[in-house]
Amino acid sequence: MWMLAKIVIGLIALLHFYIAWFEIFAWTTRGPVVFSSFPAELFEPTKMMAANQGLYNGFLAAGLVWSLCIKDYLWHRRVATCFLLMVCVAGIFGAATVSPRIVFIQSIPALLAIILLWLAAKRQAESD
Repeated sequence: MWMLAKIVIGLIALLHFYIAWFEIFAWTTRGPVVFSSFPAELFEPTKMMAANQGLYNGFLAAGLVWSLCIKDYLWHRRVATCFLLMVCVAGIFGAATVSPRIVFIQSIPALLAIILLWLAAKRQAESD
């Protein structure tokens, strides 16, 4: 169960590294393709805002990778849960303010990872 939780956390981290790359480096080139309903003339003026947003996504990804490097199960779970909750909240906010599908891309996978983490911890405690 720990391994499955770590795989899901790793996938979420990869997703957020991609989002960070997209918002920091590809906002004006790929942005109009991805967000076709957003007026094309606004991508250049919002480039710095998107880059700032991308930086935060990078921080979320870095925190999740950090959690994967922690050997102590308790601290791994605590740090991973913290960053996964931040991803979940960001997804809910994005769903409320930008597009409802963001909850499926960010929040639901983060909740799945939290559930897997805590089920793994419960199994660990039962076996001790």
